Amino acid sequence: KKVGILDTDICGPSIPRMLNLENASVFQCDQGWVPVFATEDEKLCVMSIAFMLNGKDDPVIWRGPKKTAMIKQFITDVHWGDLDYLIIDTPPGTSDEHLSVVQNSKGKVKGAILVTTPQTVAVSDVRRELTFCRKTSIPIIGVVENMCGFVCPHCSECSLVFSQGGGEALAKQEGLDFLARIPLDPDLAKCCEDGKKMINVFPDSKTLSSINQLVDKMLV
Repeated sequence: KKVGILDTDICGPSIPRMLNLENASVFQCDQGWVPVFATEDEKLCVMSIAFMLNGKDDPVIWRGPKKTAMIKQFITDVHWGDLDYLIIDTPPGTSDEHLSVVQNSKGKVKGAILVTTPQTVAVSDVRRELTFCRKTSIPIIGVVENMCGFVCPHCSECSLVFSQGGGEALAKQEGLDFLARIPLDPDLAKCCEDGKKMINVFPDSKTLSSINQLVDKMLV
């Protein structure tokens, strides 16, 4: 499958770091901007504001209209090619970034995945995002509970740092699919920090199994 990732977190782009693409840059062709390819077979491509900054520590100090215009360009002016899936990563909330995606995708958004941590405060925020999706007619694929426990790097036991079950309870109350629990795992964090594939570094990880479970349910 050919997959594109669009990072719409204009003020805090992190996808390039996680995919070891911090030193990459975009260029233009006749069809528009060419995304950065993350794999040699060109089956995973990425677009992010981070590719356009002079330095990786440069801040993006923009008001809403400028962020909205940039996201519109990402959606309409990037030459994605023939993708099987376009994953749009958004920051938390229901603000400019989310409205821009909805308005410029012209009804092509197939679904949203709601990500929450287990605490009641976090679940309350995600309820607002759920309402946003329903008001904008975006189907909800399901709910993911992130940071549901801490995986000990020594014994691999998972201990509850926060409460547990907030995401699953939300899914049950709202009649949504509960997709997966992803724990706080130092191995996963290290892979994200180093821009390495977890499947290559920690192939037997239980966390990796949870992520694979999530992907399988997304593709159903």
